[in-house]
Amino acid sequence: MQAPRTPFAADPPLPSAGAIDRIRGRLLRRSALSRAAARPMLTLRRERLPGEPLAEGVEARWLYRHDSSRSARAGEPLRARLIELAPGSTWQGPRAPDVQREWLLLRGTVTLGGECLNACDYHVDPAGSADRWVGSGDGALLFLRESIVRADTRDVPFTLCDAAAGWPEFAPGIQRRVLWQRDGQAALLYRAQPGAAVPRHGHGHDEECLMVRGELFLDDVLLRQGDYQLAPAGTGHQVTATDTGAVVYAHGDLELQVLTPA
Repeated sequence: MQAPRTPFAADPPLPSAGAIDRIRGRLLRRSALSRAAARPMLTLRRERLPGEPLAEGVEARWLYRHDSSRSARAGEPLRARLIELAPGSTWQGPRAPDVQREWLLLRGTVTLGGECLNACDYHVDPAGSADRWVGSGDGALLFLRESIVRADTRDVPFTLCDAAAGWPEFAPGIQRRVLWQRDGQAALLYRAQPGAAVPRHGHGHDEECLMVRGELFLDDVLLRQGDYQLAPAGTGHQVTATDTGAVVYAHGDLELQVLTPA
């Protein structure tokens, strides 16, 4: 004797042709809006970036270079790159006395000048600082950002060590560390718990995001460890969320420019 069918086994009613067309239309519109929003963004996958030798055992992977034929946007970097050092390697460092250099150690240990940096330590050399030799005994991965910053007579090189910096609360499930700030822009580290999200927001300055750990959705783009995205000033993000939890380096607005729901 055949067992009676339960409500859970009942076949759902098929949508009408009109309903299918409406669903398809919504999906197509969403896809078109997503493509249009992503068009100004620069998104790079670390594993796809070619290496450029700088010295024996030292390679650079370029993330960004400013087009010198046009004026810079608010907060736009001149150059941004990943520097990978093999164990025992050294590099003379960039010779750019007229720009500010920001260093974030992503992996391993390095000596920067005479200073030792560990993972997630951050260092700034203002414009006019001496060049620095970089070396690593056990191998390292560094993020280096160079930019033009308004000079301030109080500017001096400084280091913010991860072990002593702390994680101030910023939003539900999100902590934020301000590494450096000037005229409304800042270098920041965010630590987000699984499921955390940032509201829809715009960008008054270029916003750079470099994934230090974990995964993060920026709209329909999923960033993983080592990936980089630059969102130009004047753009915005509808969705910024993590399912796994994440640590993210960001350079952009000091104050989040929250937008009203679309």
